[in-house]
Amino acid sequence: MVSHSFGPLVKSTFVKRPNRFILICKLENGEEVTVHLPDPGRLKELLLPGTDVMLRYVDDKNRKTNWSAVLVSRGDGGWVSVNSQLPNLLAKDAVEKKLIAEFEGWTYLRSEFKKGGSRWDLLMEHEDGRKMVVEVKGVSLVYEEGAGAFPDAVTARGAKHVRELGHIAQEEGWEAALFFVAQRDDLRSITPARHIDPNFADAMEEANAKGVTIIGRKCSITPDHINMNTDDPLTILL
Repeated sequence: MVSHSFGPLVKSTFVKRPNRFILICKLENGEEVTVHLPDPGRLKELLLPGTDVMLRYVDDKNRKTNWSAVLVSRGDGGWVSVNSQLPNLLAKDAVEKKLIAEFEGWTYLRSEFKKGGSRWDLLMEHEDGRKMVVEVKGVSLVYEEGAGAFPDAVTARGAKHVRELGHIAQEEGWEAALFFVAQRDDLRSITPARHIDPNFADAMEEANAKGVTIIGRKCSITPDHINMNTDDPLTILL
């Protein structure tokens, strides 16, 4: 298991979303504050008026707002992480510590590795000298009980990256992987969201056919921390 602590959080309620990266939330004292949203996804199933949002206060004069959204309530007592950087941090920690069974024999080399026309989240090397690039994706959308889907909005860039993974996987001495990290603890499986982005779904199926390793891991979330359950894989449905 790998973990990330959220630190002190402040409870608020969602009011509106003026753009992809900004929320207006109301603190418990009635004050409305402008909040940075680190997840540019659609999130329309989560961001409903009156929904609880846990915020972090950041004392930084260079920021346009001192508040960042960290968690959004699911409405059933559970929480969804809305920090799109956390899946990368958890995945990096897990592969550095060699806790992912599918990556047995592989060693973490670096993050943000540029190859071809893209920058990849992780670069690893096998004992036999092969290299692997890994793209990490956080999953926040549930379309029915226990079933997660990605993406939650059309992503031409995401589909392009997945197709590039397929090309890399067919290069001599190279492997490629797509690593899904649950950002909520009610997920058991993940499937491409064909009803939202058929192009991404096609790209994911093509990548699978070309030998891209596709894996996922479940997470548990509280208002204090998020844990990746490194021994508890998400079922991948293609």
